[in-house]
Amino acid sequence: MQLGIEVLLQDKKLLKYLKTKRVSLVCHPASVDHKLNHSLDLLQGKVKLTSAFGPQHGAKGDKQDNMIETADEIHPHYKIPIFSLYGEVRRPTLKMMDTFDVVLYDLQDLGCRIYTFITTLFYIMQECEKFQKEIIILDRPNPIGRGIEGMILEEGYESFVGAGPIPMRYGLTVGELAMWFKDHFKMNVNLKVVKMKGYSPTKKPGYGWPQDLAWVNPSPNAQTLTMARAYTGTVMIEGTHLSEGRGTTRALEIIGASDIDFPQVLKTMETMGKSWLRGCVLRLCNFEPTFHKHEKKLCSGIQIHTDDAFYNSTQFKPYRIVSLMLKAIKEVHPNYEIFRDFPYEYVTDKLAFDVINGGPKLREWIENRSAKPADLDKILQKDEKRWAKESRKFYLYK
Repeated sequence: MQLGIEVLLQDKKLLKYLKTKRVSLVCHPASVDHKLNHSLDLLQGKVKLTSAFGPQHGAKGDKQDNMIETADEIHPHYKIPIFSLYGEVRRPTLKMMDTFDVVLYDLQDLGCRIYTFITTLFYIMQECEKFQKEIIILDRPNPIGRGIEGMILEEGYESFVGAGPIPMRYGLTVGELAMWFKDHFKMNVNLKVVKMKGYSPTKKPGYGWPQDLAWVNPSPNAQTLTMARAYTGTVMIEGTHLSEGRGTTRALEIIGASDIDFPQVLKTMETMGKSWLRGCVLRLCNFEPTFHKHEKKLCSGIQIHTDDAFYNSTQFKPYRIVSLMLKAIKEVHPNYEIFRDFPYEYVTDKLAFDVINGGPKLREWIENRSAKPADLDKILQKDEKRWAKESRKFYLYK
């Protein structure tokens, strides 16, 4: 298969057109081709690059945690400005927009609403509409394929981790999602998607991630393909007092705490909703974070494994797994304070867990001792079916 950047470099007509324009590139460390050459280097000399943009975690991908900002800089070799869209601003300013005629968006995404690169995409599209600039998406795989899971974000819960009424796991590539943004928000923006060639979002065993494509961290804690697969569930732990594994070598693959009996929690999960635990293996483990929550404390926890023959993208439901785990914790430790109240992605007037989930419904289900997995499943299936119907018309790949 060929990535969007690789298709662009073979498209003589499009390259000829771009040579007449000032071009900017939105990129990060995972903006590479199959040979791991970076898109900024590949485009140099092929088009007139006049600027570049970096998203959260920086164009270099060096910023470890949320709400750690990156400054603008000048590229040391190409001497073009690299503007930060996670520093003093979250969307391009007039000064930044004045540096280009066409912007190429080439970020590797994780297929999860909360991963901020799609909000950055939406903001750039809005500014391109406003200033009559062109945006071209160099499409990339969705590492979790076509699976859809989670509630659709509620009105009033829009944030940098929630660009619009999208479920947590939305099953589109960034090119397809850009088309949805344009249609849903009725945007008059000059948008083009450079499609991948030979990409199948449902092909086994990768189910969205081609076997011949190396994994490069799109952000510091997106270290493995399993992390990407589990992220639509494990990211919710950021809004709790539990550890999501930051400070370990398996961030957002392991979940635990120094004050929770996870062997009992896992047994309770199996009793409450065993059918939600398919498509992966949950392994009891212990870990000690070197920093972040539960720093230097021995934690009991679970590790989600999708790196073996048990992985099945259709059956694997990370959002339900983590929801069930939090419900089981309430059953085993009724007085445990799960939810952490702190500023999350610059939102200070809502509970972080609700910001992450795009509404309070999941938290309310967890806190309601009489609520059952079937009650949550009913809510989820309604939103998932709605999104499946709404998003299908934007599919570019079979």
